[in-house]
Amino acid sequence: MGFCSFEVGKMKLDMSERVRQKCSHSEEKYQTNISSETLDSGCLNSATVCGVDWTTLPDDTVIQLFSNLNYRDRASLASTCRTFRLLGSLPCLWGSLDLRSYKFDTAAAVSLSLRCKNLQRLKFPAAGSADAIVSLQARELREISGDFCRDITDAALSVIAARHEMLESIHLGPDPCERITSDAIKALAYCCPRLRRLWMSGVKEANGDAINALAKHCRQLMELGFVESDNIDEVALGNLSSLKFLSVAGTRNLKWGSVAQVWSRLPQLVGLDVSRTDVNLSAITRFLSLSRNLKVLIALNCPVFEGEVDRNTMHNNKGRILLTLFSDIVKGVASLFADNLESVTDVFQHWKQIRNGDKNLDEVVVWIEWAISHSLLRIAENNLKEFDDFWLTQGAAVLLSLLQSSQEEVQERAATAVATFVVIDDEDATVHCQRAEAILCGDGIRMLLNLARSCQEVLQSEAAKAIANLSIDSKVAKAVAESGGIDILANLAKSTNRLVAEEAAGGLWNLSVGDEHKGAIAEAGGVKALVDLIFKWPPSSTDVLLERATGALANLGADEKCSMEVALAGGIHALVMLARTCKFEGVQEQAARALANLAAHGDSNSNNAAIGQEAGALEALVQLTYSQNEGVRQEAAGALWNLSFDDKNREAISAVGGVEALVWLSA
Repeated sequence: MGFCSFEVGKMKLDMSERVRQKCSHSEEKYQTNISSETLDSGCLNSATVCGVDWTTLPDDTVIQLFSNLNYRDRASLASTCRTFRLLGSLPCLWGSLDLRSYKFDTAAAVSLSLRCKNLQRLKFPAAGSADAIVSLQARELREISGDFCRDITDAALSVIAARHEMLESIHLGPDPCERITSDAIKALAYCCPRLRRLWMSGVKEANGDAINALAKHCRQLMELGFVESDNIDEVALGNLSSLKFLSVAGTRNLKWGSVAQVWSRLPQLVGLDVSRTDVNLSAITRFLSLSRNLKVLIALNCPVFEGEVDRNTMHNNKGRILLTLFSDIVKGVASLFADNLESVTDVFQHWKQIRNGDKNLDEVVVWIEWAISHSLLRIAENNLKEFDDFWLTQGAAVLLSLLQSSQEEVQERAATAVATFVVIDDEDATVHCQRAEAILCGDGIRMLLNLARSCQEVLQSEAAKAIANLSIDSKVAKAVAESGGIDILANLAKSTNRLVAEEAAGGLWNLSVGDEHKGAIAEAGGVKALVDLIFKWPPSSTDVLLERATGALANLGADEKCSMEVALAGGIHALVMLARTCKFEGVQEQAARALANLAAHGDSNSNNAAIGQEAGALEALVQLTYSQNEGVRQEAAGALWNLSFDDKNREAISAVGGVEALVWLSA
């Protein structure tokens, strides 16, 4: 007989829920409050800390420091002294807000309102945020972008439009705007005559009256997107004579016979995205031959068209670029601005390097980045085997290029797509090794780690998720460790944003498989960060985070030196607490496994005895042996087995019914 040490592998990816987890956790993810106490707390009596007078720093240096902080840290720093409070409230620091990682309600908006008089760009969690946006009193708003738009109504959007007549750009998605109809679109047209960009996902309908209102009142409307929608008046879209870019990607029920005829007459149309629709070869041919100014036609994943076309003979028409899954996307985009196409491998980076002040070309490339990133994410989410060749021949390379975009939204979608397309089986935590190594060979780990260092928490979360999934592959895990990724993930695990901490814990879980990186995780402070997560977050709303943290601790506990680190950091108490109180089976299983591994080192340390002496530990493990979940039962039994090698534990296990439980389990 001997001690048993278990090391379970990688975290279950649960991709059906996690691929779009910003949607699935939309209500509960906002654990960070921007309260009036945080923003407007009093000043310190002394401006000196440890003998250094920070108020003597040049104002420009302090402002730069503020600009690199998230809003919570910015507000905290501003509260330390009068000088910092004054500088931290300067309008230049509050021209743009990304509040998607915060609880954004009316109270938070009121706290922010004094700083937001000159606010021009706002990203917000749409659910329940309409009143909060109005309470900001940011009458100078030019751009708004909202996630989680399932619950935003016609009335809410109409109120936002009525109070912000200066709006030039509105983006609602990627979640479907199921409750938005033509009424809200008409309200936008009437209230926001300066509108230049309108992009909405999954609108219930956009009838002719609504679209004609846009044509009549929004004479500067340059870009329109009605994506993944059901009922769009395609003929009325032909009245939007100012349009330069139009996207109907994923939109159904379009009558392509009339569409091609009407849209090809749009006098300013430069870019058209019909990806993921049932567009046919006839319509594509008409667009390319009839449109006066069309430069780029994007048709990614269009099964009808792809079934009809002869891929060997479909070439660009009269200098117009057709981007499809079977064309060379890099060369297609590069042909807009590069003379030597053979030298271009990273098309969007190449464009940024050679930009010559051509505003029209800049607009085209920015739109292409936006449209392609959206479609590639959707294709990745479908995870169909038929796209294997595409991902390996060019899809991975395009994603790598998009990771370096100047548009944060594009970077976010590219990182999420990377996290998604590498996964083969989320239940068994299996990744497509060739796809993962394509990202590795393309220097993708460096790019993702750079994004993880961003001060934008949404980017941190998406980059950490990609790193976590890629790290299931041992070659990638080694590269992550060698590139300083363990230090970055350990630091992100300390984040006060739950999604950031959750993805970082998942990355540490995957990297802790095997013996190669356990010591490095401990040296980076990862053990303490993981233990602290258990105490920081309540089990009721953070089951996934706690499962990942305990899973990582379980793997680390299999190493004797790391097991002692876990105990010193308070890990035994934390794990027993979860075993006793948490009702989520995934957390129960990992907590029991972690306790089993901590107790598996015999006489080499005192963990075995310490677990037995922890109040309620043995009773909790005995209770878990009666679980309906087989994994929980097995891990609890393994923990009791290891603990029974201590004489006192053996007696205590018997006293709390452990013998009967194990007999019942073996029956």
